[in-house]
Amino acid sequence: MDLNTKEFANLIKDWIEDKKGFDTEVIDVSELTSLAEVFVIASGSSDRNVQAIADFIEIQAKEMEYPILNKEGRQGGRWILLDFNNIIVHVFHQEEREFYNLERLWSDGKKL
Repeated sequence: MDLNTKEFANLIKDWIEDKKGFDTEVIDVSELTSLAEVFVIASGSSDRNVQAIADFIEIQAKEMEYPILNKEGRQGGRWILLDFNNIIVHVFHQEEREFYNLERLWSDGKKL
């Protein structure tokens, strides 16, 4: 299956919701940075939930042959970053998300 970036980002959003993630934002940052085209930002209710969400995304993406280029933060379970090159997924414990407030930093991006 060949999906474009926005379709894949929305699929990631669905996977997050399947694992009880919440407050998921999909933000087009392509006009703002060369880091990625889209950021997906979501919250989990506990360290274990954050890890389960990230693991599920990784498994589903691998099955679809979309490799993750890099993973960060897995040990702590408070903020996990998954880098798919054109999509960067941030899965936060709710407290960390409120503290870092990435939506504010990327507020000039277009919400999808």
